[in-house]
Amino acid sequence: MPQDREPRINPSILSADFANLQAELDRISTADAAHVDVMDGHFVPNLTLGLPIVEALQRVSPIPLDCHLMIDDPDRWAPAYAEAGAAGVTFHAEAATAPVKLAREIRKAGGRAGIALRPATPVEPYVDLLGEFDMVLVMTVEPGFGGQGFLDVTLPKIRRARAAIGDSGFDVRLQVDGGVSASTIERAAEAGADVFVAGSAVYGADDAAAAIGELRHLAAAACRH
Repeated sequence: MPQDREPRINPSILSADFANLQAELDRISTADAAHVDVMDGHFVPNLTLGLPIVEALQRVSPIPLDCHLMIDDPDRWAPAYAEAGAAGVTFHAEAATAPVKLAREIRKAGGRAGIALRPATPVEPYVDLLGEFDMVLVMTVEPGFGGQGFLDVTLPKIRRARAAIGDSGFDVRLQVDGGVSASTIERAAEAGADVFVAGSAVYGADDAAAAIGELRHLAAAACRH
């Protein structure tokens, strides 16, 4: 992680109590953003929430919404999430037909555009497109379900992505999502990630704010070594 960039902690509400989402958002008000996992039951086997819920969350959230679309046909649906007020909209490279066009539509709608890569998807085909994105998301588990273990085999890809971003000269964040906890965040930060999605590590803690603070501290310390 570049030393002039502070780590960002974006807790995933996939691990929250869905019956009390407004209160669960308030629990993470010290975080940088709330990570909202949108799953359609097609691109991934799980089914979570969609645009109407995101619109409702946007009205009550004390922090920005970071929407991660694990859906088929993001070319059709993704811009609407930016129009609904999501600060960031990330779609999967494996599902998008025209990623550059889509990223430009998201930005035109007022959101930051991100591109997500499953663990087995290489970063190299997208290096020349980095200027079109505000963030690259390297999945550190297979997308679809929370509570999975961090895949260390993704660390070399995180390093390659960080090197490519550095070489590009563009202002692009590097996010990791999956299995991020106090025991894994340092490895991800050392590899070059600077935005960290943590679900159960935050929502499973008695004090969510303390858990967020610990993760932020660990990530910042790791990048200084």
